[in-house]
Amino acid sequence: MSKPRKPSKSPRQRTRQQPPAPPAVTEDAPCPCGREATYGECCAPFHRGRADAPTAERLMRSRYSAFAVGDTAYLLRSWHSTTRPAALELDPSQRWTRLEILDATGGSAFHTEGTVTFRAHYTVRGHAGSQEEHSRFAREDGRWVYVDALP
Repeated sequence: MSKPRKPSKSPRQRTRQQPPAPPAVTEDAPCPCGREATYGECCAPFHRGRADAPTAERLMRSRYSAFAVGDTAYLLRSWHSTTRPAALELDPSQRWTRLEILDATGGSAFHTEGTVTFRAHYTVRGHAGSQEEHSRFAREDGRWVYVDALP
């Protein structure tokens, strides 16, 4: 006679350690982009669609903040239609900790294109790192959008 087997746990019953969600950023918290303003005064209006970034650099900063708060919808909306991916999945264990703007060209109210070179600092599972990129921005339908990374 065989031993009765324990019923296996259904997928719903299995417990899997999920990485913690990005920390909530309140309206009154310092903006993740590093400007001397609160999130509510700085990048939140862009994320919520109440305003458009006036320059390529401000768009870059707002996109960094969107990574920091986990706002994939804004990241996709602010991506050029010719280079935008169909979907975007962020690593929930990655925490964006600081942004440095290293250089910017064009990208003002008087330009249709611009570039921003930046260094974004992060931690993943307790290990610090950074990403440096020379990004290209353009106006699409009158709004600044991220196009791609230049070599």
